[in-house]
Amino acid sequence: MAKQKSLRPHDVSVLLQLAIQPNSTFRELASRVSLSLGETHNAAKRLELAGLFRMDERALSLPETLEFLVSGVPYAFPPQVGAPARGIPTALAALPLLGDFPSGPVVVWADRRGGSRGDTLVPLSPAVGDIWERNHQLYSLLTVVDALRVGRPKERERAREHLELVLTSLRIQQEAPSAVSD
Repeated sequence: MAKQKSLRPHDVSVLLQLAIQPNSTFRELASRVSLSLGETHNAAKRLELAGLFRMDERALSLPETLEFLVSGVPYAFPPQVGAPARGIPTALAALPLLGDFPSGPVVVWADRRGGSRGDTLVPLSPAVGDIWERNHQLYSLLTVVDALRVGRPKERERAREHLELVLTSLRIQQEAPSAVSD
């Protein structure tokens, strides 16, 4: 009997990095998400199976991706919040949503490299510390996805709006014809 294939939490980081750089080689993609080359390739195949990424076209399915991130991720990968600790800020405690809801809880990914203290959230990717240090654009998107996971309705709506704006903007940039230099 065939085994049901399903997405894994770290596939979200691969999906977001593909939104940022859809034409990356798998080696570049693996480096940007701090996963092995094989696991990165497997993640892309799972994303394609889920209808979120078309490997042959190196194209993200934007409406499906937004629907998955907003409506699927919080249920498929529910937040697991633990005791306060030192870590890397996420959700409403990180840019780009920092300050939008001043009374929001401080949530962190437990990591000795972080300088914030707050309730710990199990991250979607085991490599969030490396992503935080080396890939600020992906880190920012992962924090917005965490706001969708842990936020209250108004916070989730703001996170959805931000995510839609950023992903749409990335798609427009990628589709724009390159400027020709004289």
